[in-house]
Amino acid sequence: MEALKLKIGKIAYTNLFPIFYTLEKDYGCPEHEIISGVPSDLNRKIRLGEIDISPSSSIEYLRNRELYNLIDNHSISSFGPVWSILLFSKQPIETLDGKTVLTSSHSETSVALLQIIFRKFYEIDCRLISTPETLEKGMRSNAAQLLIGDEALSEALKWPGLHIYDLGDIWYRFTGLPSVFALWIIRKDCCGNRQELVEKFISDLDRAKASALKNLKAIAAACPGRDLLSEEELVSYWQGISYAFGEEHRKGLDLFRRYAEELGLI
Repeated sequence: MEALKLKIGKIAYTNLFPIFYTLEKDYGCPEHEIISGVPSDLNRKIRLGEIDISPSSSIEYLRNRELYNLIDNHSISSFGPVWSILLFSKQPIETLDGKTVLTSSHSETSVALLQIIFRKFYEIDCRLISTPETLEKGMRSNAAQLLIGDEALSEALKWPGLHIYDLGDIWYRFTGLPSVFALWIIRKDCCGNRQELVEKFISDLDRAKASALKNLKAIAAACPGRDLLSEEELVSYWQGISYAFGEEHRKGLDLFRRYAEELGLI
């Protein structure tokens, strides 16, 4: 009889490297099936039941709350700049009204956040088009382009002539609340004879986060992201991310939900 296991989604970006590195090294995560993907791919997989637990886009949870339970105390958030959700623009953001803006095909929360920023904060209306194109190609004939994750980290170093806007920073300046980009969610039907596995995974995740945040310098030495940032910059990057999910995070998520509902994004 095949052993019971969980299918765990893994966002293979530098932002979550400390958590997964510690999980897999110290807490037996290999006993489960790890399925890597970009956020939009993992959103689809958990929605269809192809994975059981995953860090997933906040808007995926908000759109399908009937399917999921939240794992308490875990998120990918920021109180200000996050470094890796960036709008690259040829012109100031407030002058983009009516322009075409390309967005990452890997992202969902960030695209919704960009729409909120445009319409609620700057009162402009842009045409957003999802694309897999690189920034170099996309910017040849468009005014601006949104990138996320490691691609955003990498491109930020190459385009000093562009206006570069950090969406986490903009949200925080306008609201005073954190941006909640991703949440750890569990399918509600992942219970029954696997409930014990779920509880063990949550305990391991709690311990892995606590351990990772105490050992960022050592983790940076093992991170493939050293191709993008120095070890010191990696530590600074991770320290700028909030991996918690407390009362202020809930307020930020609820405001994001209300704006998204007003704009028909949910």
